[in-house]
Amino acid sequence: MKKLAHILIMGFVSVIHAQQRPKLVVGIVVDQMKMEYLYRFSDDFSDNGFKRLINNGYTFQNVHYNYLPTYTAPGHASIYTGTTPAIHGIVGNEWFSRSLSKDVYCTDDSTVKILGDGTENEGKMSPKNLQSTTITDELRLATNFKGKVIGISLKDRGAILPAGHFANWAFWYSKTGAFISSNFYGDKLPDWVTNFNNEKNFLPYINKGWDLLKSIETYNESLADDNKYEGKLNGAKPIFPYNLKEMYDKSDAGIIRSTPFGNNLLADFAKKAIENEQLGKDDTTDFLTISFSSTDYVGHILGPRSIELQDTYLRLDLTIADFLAYLDKNVGKDNYLLFLTADHAGAENAQFLKDNKYNVKNIDPKDISKAIKKFSTDTYGEDLVLDYSNFNLYFKKDIIASKSLKLTDVKLAFKEFLMTQEQVKRVYTEEEILSNSGNDYYLNCIAKGYDTTQNGDLVILDKPGFIEYGATGTSHGTMYSYDTHVPLLFYGWNIPKGETHSKKYITQIAPTIAQKIKIAFPSGSECEVLTEILDKK
Repeated sequence: MKKLAHILIMGFVSVIHAQQRPKLVVGIVVDQMKMEYLYRFSDDFSDNGFKRLINNGYTFQNVHYNYLPTYTAPGHASIYTGTTPAIHGIVGNEWFSRSLSKDVYCTDDSTVKILGDGTENEGKMSPKNLQSTTITDELRLATNFKGKVIGISLKDRGAILPAGHFANWAFWYSKTGAFISSNFYGDKLPDWVTNFNNEKNFLPYINKGWDLLKSIETYNESLADDNKYEGKLNGAKPIFPYNLKEMYDKSDAGIIRSTPFGNNLLADFAKKAIENEQLGKDDTTDFLTISFSSTDYVGHILGPRSIELQDTYLRLDLTIADFLAYLDKNVGKDNYLLFLTADHAGAENAQFLKDNKYNVKNIDPKDISKAIKKFSTDTYGEDLVLDYSNFNLYFKKDIIASKSLKLTDVKLAFKEFLMTQEQVKRVYTEEEILSNSGNDYYLNCIAKGYDTTQNGDLVILDKPGFIEYGATGTSHGTMYSYDTHVPLLFYGWNIPKGETHSKKYITQIAPTIAQKIKIAFPSGSECEVLTEILDKK
């Protein structure tokens, strides 16, 4: 009896131990996904994709980004570090760095080399610019580097930043049609990646072309096909069907990015990663990060009211359904923890809003730069502006000093000029940002996105609805709800069913996972958690 009792106790302890962590964590980021798309397209989704996550998992209905600027790189970095650009240092996709006096791309690394079939510059990438650890880094540390971390995306930044500093691999897509990496991660691509690339899995999607998934009547949530708010897709008139083979012959395999099939290709690659890297196959937790980028490309080119975008989401819904079924079969229904969110949302097309009597418009960033330069030369006889990008204005401080001008006076003069511009709501100086008391919501968001060693002397806040972009398609970047409100769905291992409408922030995802699977917080994390999905004691 004692022996039997001992066996039962040991078995109970083993079960308790096994329940501490899932076999696999899957983080899905859908690039440029507005929460509103889950509402608008709901009637046309299947039961096994987004709806499965919503009906059988936990939905946070009111999740926002809490900083400026809302772009892809800072979005991915913020999700996985649990902090904002002021701390993790990724202040844009690319930006002018004050301390380096040059333009910086978020994942550039001149010290590494490409692995795989791509151009040299496509592969010179690593997470070296990321200044905080990620939740994926902390999993590697917590498992003594036994738990695997793999990051994949069509975009380099969508793969590299979520995977963190200690990842086994990050893979991203080249315009050659191959998934590539850099020697930051290893000496050569794994054989399974090379085999996948050699199969040219992108070609069947291109050869098939892009026509509507469902009958045209289904797309009554969108504007008419070929409307004036859409740009051209790879040079083609924005109307179905699309001859992707013709586009490919004129360009390269990069054209698949701006079709729904970029997402399909990535899901195909994700399955190969799980299979060949044996993710979720033992008792040590692994982490797979997936960033679906095609939604962003389609959104930028064709806009949020296009039939093309709706078709992209209906197809992504099926892709997610298929991927969940794959996880059920190969990892086990109760063995994986999955979350789905977005790196930012997106604005309406400004001309569309204007045509419907909302007095806003799009502003070409080049026109803004020209106006600033003209003001400078008219006022000071010289261009004192070093750079304008990402809503940041940088001054040539050496020239200002040589002209015996006071920097504070120059800042004030430019601030007053900018406040006369139609699109400008407010302008903040570096001093105002650094002395932020937290009482001004807009200033607080700017401060959370502001790195004193990299950002500008002035930061400009545009009015709601105005967009610094072209006349067709759309973009993002502001701190207004249309750019900040994103989905957050948790599903799987130890996740209760439910929803909340309480306001939450994207920076709560990583620390919540840390608490959920009992590992350390990322080093820069703000450590605020989503208690709704944590175990109740």
